[in-house]
Amino acid sequence: MEQSKRQIQVGNLIQEELAKIIQHKFNGLVPGRLLTVTSVRMTSDLSIARINLSIFPSNDGQYIIKEINEKVSKIRFELGNSLRNNLKKIPELVFYLDDSLDYIDKIDQALKS
Repeated sequence: MEQSKRQIQVGNLIQEELAKIIQHKFNGLVPGRLLTVTSVRMTSDLSIARINLSIFPSNDGQYIIKEINEKVSKIRFELGNSLRNNLKKIPELVFYLDDSLDYIDKIDQALKS
């Protein structure tokens, strides 16, 4: 389903702010790893943000996503503080693992061998 202009705008805003928050306030969340907010997709009523995170290397990526989802209330609180002038209601946050970097790495390894 295609997203509306408003869904895309809110998603981009949340993606930008989440990247800052994770980098500055939760930088110890995944020590020794590269954590990137790759995309944010909003539901049509803007109540839920589905966030894809890329974790590299992601040998235990599902465990890290589970840990992040357990800290979601603190992350959402920080997001609310930084977006309180832009959004009336801060959406629920749901994090998913984006394993496209692993896929690219596997293809790269296969091409080299």
